[in-house]
Amino acid sequence: YRYLCTFDKFKYATLVLHFFSTSKTMTVDWEDLKYHSGFGNHFSSEDPRCPDALPKNQVKPHTKIERLLCPYGLYAEQLSGTAFTAPRETNQRTWFYRILPAVLHAPFTRIKSDLITNQWDKLEPNPNQTRWKPFNIPSVEDEKKDFLDGLATLCGAGDPCARHGISVSIYACNSSMEDRALCNADGDFLIVPQHGALRITTEFGRMLVKPEEICVIQQGIRFSIAVDQPSRGYVLEVFDNHFCLPSLGPIGANGLANPRDFETPMAWYEDRQCEFTVVHKYQGSLFESKLNHSCFDVVAWHGNYAPYKYDLRKFVVVNSVSVDHLDPSIFTVLTCPSLKPGTAIADFVIFPPRCLPKICKARTYSKNVHLLGNCMSEFMGLITGKYEAKEAFQAGGATLHSCMTPHGPDTDCFEKAVTDELKPMRIAEGSLAFMFESSLSLVLTNWSMKECERVDHDYFKCWSTLRKHFTGPK
Repeated sequence: YRYLCTFDKFKYATLVLHFFSTSKTMTVDWEDLKYHSGFGNHFSSEDPRCPDALPKNQVKPHTKIERLLCPYGLYAEQLSGTAFTAPRETNQRTWFYRILPAVLHAPFTRIKSDLITNQWDKLEPNPNQTRWKPFNIPSVEDEKKDFLDGLATLCGAGDPCARHGISVSIYACNSSMEDRALCNADGDFLIVPQHGALRITTEFGRMLVKPEEICVIQQGIRFSIAVDQPSRGYVLEVFDNHFCLPSLGPIGANGLANPRDFETPMAWYEDRQCEFTVVHKYQGSLFESKLNHSCFDVVAWHGNYAPYKYDLRKFVVVNSVSVDHLDPSIFTVLTCPSLKPGTAIADFVIFPPRCLPKICKARTYSKNVHLLGNCMSEFMGLITGKYEAKEAFQAGGATLHSCMTPHGPDTDCFEKAVTDELKPMRIAEGSLAFMFESSLSLVLTNWSMKECERVDHDYFKCWSTLRKHFTGPK
């Protein structure tokens, strides 16, 4: 050891890296994965195959060997989720300790991306209520599609260049991303699986995300998704900021999505030489770069900027037990706030099974179900079961109710609510619906309205049989 340190430091470094490359690959059942617990915490994580991979007391400790600045000969690099000078309470960053630096890749080249777009100014406005039947999942016999191939933009607003706006997409895939990863330079992804579990490998580690769970993968994080069966789901992308937990106000310290229930992957690496492709989403377009190794080579990391998952079944529902039912904002899981107080670039809202006292039974179209429309745009999806306000709404489909366009329960649901006995009841049993709600006015893509063939052109008819109940003055 001393001989190599004295006479051939580079050769010593090569031997250490060779030891790394010949170390065993740790295989773990995805169902048995362990996670760090908590939302927005500062975590320290290292792969158990390399104990003490995290430097002590310093981010980049100096050693007598000039070329080896970190344990195991690792490179240290920082991934910034916010500006360096952001206030401490909002500052997000993570330090990686990886086998090879992320900068080691070939130049980016643009690739075709017909179904992914953020160019809203080239599309025609459409204020109509829109509903899509369940989106088709491609058959393996017809065409192999992985998560990235099956990603298609439905609607959105804003400009990723100006770091302001959102986009809403669906994915429908039947194959795994093999030797390929995706990195979003435009914003954060919130992924909602509807059919089929996702095995997600990130630079931070691995996580298994099933239907009725969600995950968030922030800007700049490289990830790959594997599936065991044909899969389908929804994706919300935000450009402005990162998601955070909504303020609870008078609710108090507990309720809604509790911080302890969010889970972040633990460090896991692979040291694999192969032809690897990283697809980079940049300014709404896709670019790819080639590597000769897997990009998932982070042996250890520490920081508070990391992907996470959440089980929606752990959501603590808050509801009224006195007079009127409360606004849908009480079902907010995560929010991406705008600069305008109390207004969101995007809220992620769910409608889980819950109890209603008798007085909350909907007798009329109240403002809570938006008879006159809403200043927010609402994109809804159904993960499982039947939606309480529209039984014709199918799992795997979606609706968009644009800013100030009237909408509400359909005729059947309204008439049933009027005639049913008023008594305490449990609603949405066996069902889970969600909503992406935004203060922005969303634009529909040409694919979502003309090419996907899943548009329900008769959606407006679900309100056409609503009848007049007005009796006039006595």
